[in-house]
Parts: sequence; structure tokens; C-alpha cells
Amino acid sequence: MAKVELKAPIIDEIKGHIDGAASVVVVNYCGLTVEQDTQLRKSLREAGVVYKVYKNTFLKRAFEGTDFAQLDNVLEGPTAVAISKDDATAPARILADAMKNAPVLTFKAGVVEGTLYDESGCKVLATIPSKEVLISKLLGSIKSPLSNLARVLSQIAEKQA
Repeated sequence: MAKVELKAPIIDEIKGHIDGAASVVVVNYCGLTVEQDTQLRKSLREAGVVYKVYKNTFLKRAFEGTDFAQLDNVLEGPTAVAISKDDATAPARILADAMKNAPVLTFKAGVVEGTLYDESGCKVLATIPSKEVLISKLLGSIKSPLSNLARVLSQIAEKQA
């Protein structure tokens, strides 16, 4: 079997993962212990994030013609990718959390909804809460003034009665 025939399924697998993806974050994983890597993979899997190590040439070929082609210049050395289709900031958040216990894990770059972020940009992305948390904060801020208004009107009605 020719080498190209062996590589094509891997490239197709990567294309399948990035098709419709909201974000792709690329990290240098060199120096992680087995225990740290296992915990990281578990956390990412629970959040619905695909985390894999691929050859850089496979990633470059799979990214061709997509927004993720912007990552080509950082695809050097040991590279792992975290891909999320649902929560755009989940990979950065989970990876940043893992970096607290494993300082050897470092961001290279990421693309979130078509925008390229460097290492420092990925760190900022990691501080953004998930969509569900942001929605609950919004609803809480809307509910609070309405609850206060209802209490005031209720007290006014009790005084007049």
C-alpha cells in the first residue's frame, strides 16, 4: 500500500473533526507526565472537546482552505490540538486550567470562530466563561431589578391597604 493511501484516512479524520468546529487550540504538550495527560484528556472529553496529537503535516493538509489554515505557522515541534464544535472557549479554559498543574503545557495559538489568537490571546480566551454561565448571569441581572420593583410595589400596596 502506498504511503499516500495510509495518510489519507488520518487527514480525513482531522477534516471530520474540524468540520463545523467553533474553535481549534494548538498546544505544546512536551514534558507532560502520563498522569497529567490522562487527567487533561479526561477533562477535555467530558466537555465534548476532541484532543489528539497529529503530525504537523497532516494538520496543515487538513486545514487547507479553512479558517484554521491560519495556524500553519505555529505547527512546528510537538503539537496537540483541542477541537470544540459547541463551546468555543472550552478548549482554552480547560487547557489553561491544566497548565496550573502542568506548567510545561503551553499554548501555541488558536482559532476561534475564524479569528486567530496567539499564546496571550488564548490565555485571555481562557478567562471567558462558558455560554451557559454568561446566559445565567444575564438572566440574573435582568431578574434582579424586576424582583426589587415587585417588592417595592408589594410594600406600597400593603401600606395603602
